[in-house]
Amino acid sequence: MPAFDSRDSHPGPVRLRNPTAAASALLALTGALLATACSDGVMGPAEPITELPRGLSAAEVEIVGASNAFAINVLGEVYRASPDSTVFLSPLSASMALGMTLNGTAGDTRDQMSEMLGFGTLATTDINRSYRDLIDLLRGLDPRVELTIGNAIFHRSTFAVKAAFADALRTYFDAEVEGLDFDDPGAADVINAWVAAATEDRIDEIIDRPIDPLTMAFLLNAIYFKGDWTKEFDPSDSYDGPFYLAAGGTRDVRFMTKDDTLAYREAAAWQAVEMPYGGGAWAMTVAVPRDGYALADVVGDLDTLLDPRADWIERPLQIHLPRFELEWERTLTDDLKALGMVDAFDPSLADFTPMSDVPDLYVKSVRQKTFLKVDEVGTEAAAVTVVEIRATSCCSGPPVVRADRPFMIAIRERLSGAVVFAGLIIQAPEA
Repeated sequence: MPAFDSRDSHPGPVRLRNPTAAASALLALTGALLATACSDGVMGPAEPITELPRGLSAAEVEIVGASNAFAINVLGEVYRASPDSTVFLSPLSASMALGMTLNGTAGDTRDQMSEMLGFGTLATTDINRSYRDLIDLLRGLDPRVELTIGNAIFHRSTFAVKAAFADALRTYFDAEVEGLDFDDPGAADVINAWVAAATEDRIDEIIDRPIDPLTMAFLLNAIYFKGDWTKEFDPSDSYDGPFYLAAGGTRDVRFMTKDDTLAYREAAAWQAVEMPYGGGAWAMTVAVPRDGYALADVVGDLDTLLDPRADWIERPLQIHLPRFELEWERTLTDDLKALGMVDAFDPSLADFTPMSDVPDLYVKSVRQKTFLKVDEVGTEAAAVTVVEIRATSCCSGPPVVRADRPFMIAIRERLSGAVVFAGLIIQAPEA
């Protein structure tokens, strides 16, 4: 790719040569970044949106900054852990699920989570109000873009959730709070049905069956986004072309292309463009490493690339972007630990006393699933994050023994203890 001369008002074509670059650059459409809502993007003919419906409060500015910092940190950590794998995550979904969980923590557990989420010493009530305002702001920001945000906590029916904790989730996160018989095989189906409904069936399952007897609750956030480009790609211009793989070699993919006037930025290592949806409040940011540079150079410069205060210059350009569809899944537990959320995962250190009087609660895992589809018309994306809360010992009634994996058997005389038969059932038994 020829270097772009900043004196020329027409940059060279922006070609995407790494699928992970697209995934890492699409944070804006998950709702984690509001910078695009404040920019002067290229608009369609129908009442372009050039500013927010109201100014952001100081607390909202702080939470947007915190969310962006969390997005950069999580994305960087996931990339470092799996540098050869495509990534598409929703930092906002993870932040909201963990923000709800934060209400059930105290002491060092809370402080570590608050610091990791970027809130520092901000009071929990102020954090909650900012989430509330942010949810209200994002919903319906652009009538031509569909964005839905859903939150819920499903808890074991015998697990007593404190009223103040449940009320905070309902008030600030619009969360559904529902008790279920987790020992019922259908309990996972109920939760997964909620996930499917919240994501327009793009993600239909995140809870495995059966639910572990020590699992007390699942805190979930779901985000669904669908937006048409302000100026769509013409399918007749799409073509097959080589995609340069990070490991070397090429693979033919279907490229979309168009000439447009778009917001553009550049640095020594990358070129970036913003492609607006609908009225322009939402946009996809695509950052492409220049020849001689790699995606690592883009990831290492995310603070600059995603700085909401940066100036974007409107200029004519040509863009080439692959059509693609992907599903992504990752357990974020190790990534969050690396970012400082440690005590919450440690049964001996976690403090969840504001959530319940049940002792020794801890976070077993934080898991996220996402979906993304990009074509000539626009973009569809969905994400679900689930925080699983467990207890170290079963407090929910009689234990459940379910021999649904390899197991041992013995036939013995109980009084003398003599074992007459013994075996290991490893293959699936035949009836």
